[in-house]
Amino acid sequence: MHCGHELNALDLIPLLSFVLLAGRCRYCKKKISWQYPIIELATAISFVLLAQNYGLRITDYGFLVNLVFICFLVVVAVYDFKHYLILDKVVFPAFVLSLIWNVYTGHLVSGLLGSALVAGFFGAQYIFSKGRWIGFGDVKLGLFLGSLFGVKLSLIMLLLAYLLGAVVGLSLLADGRKNLNSKLPFGVFLSASAIIMLIYGPRISDWYLRLIGFN
Repeated sequence: MHCGHELNALDLIPLLSFVLLAGRCRYCKKKISWQYPIIELATAISFVLLAQNYGLRITDYGFLVNLVFICFLVVVAVYDFKHYLILDKVVFPAFVLSLIWNVYTGHLVSGLLGSALVAGFFGAQYIFSKGRWIGFGDVKLGLFLGSLFGVKLSLIMLLLAYLLGAVVGLSLLADGRKNLNSKLPFGVFLSASAIIMLIYGPRISDWYLRLIGFN
């Protein structure tokens, strides 16, 4: 980012390049942001947990498609964290891919209902608060997430996202880094919740429904 030098293959090995270069650019010797190894590690852990969940059947179409969805969600989370912005050029291709996957798996109706539910939920908040509570990017992200999970899993995904946001928000309030008027990039918590649900969604759903007596 400092010298603008084009990186070669040896500079781009996830995690390993950062370690071998001691966290500095090979060319200008400036420090490389810790953001890069953290993102690479989080993505790698997500991939490994997903593979484990599929019993290491890494040629399974579901596994491969969910890898792509995780990549979309990582981009959404990182960009929203840095810029408080959810990009249309990320969300809409992800939404289209989820629709295609729903057609392939026979879950199109469930996906459309999920999209209407999540995007509608965020849209109502956006209209009612005139954009103070939630950004319109979250409404568009809701189309993708609802399509990805359908109605039942979308509800649990939302609950988990709000719980994650509450824990982080209260922690930031407690140490003085945020106040009650501060904004939080909610796309980060939605993306984190969605990745968790992609990996453990049915298990979490079954556990929660048993907990509240509906299963």
